[in-house]
Amino acid sequence: METQQFNVANVKCQGCANNIQEGLGGMAGIEAVSIDVATGKVEVTGENMDRQNITAKLAELGYPER
Repeated sequence: METQQFNVANVKCQGCANNIQEGLGGMAGIEAVSIDVATGKVEVTGENMDRQNITAKLAELGYPER
């Protein structure tokens, strides 16, 4: 199991966190997603995760990496 962290922009509320969780939750290899709304930090846990795909998905959802 590995953990990757991302600092993302535009996270302003719990609704944003829910969007990220739902958007990333269905991706291959991802088992857990946690978001700190105050800091914009997203922590993704799983196996064989592709950081580039996660970054692209975050940007697609409207939360680009800073």
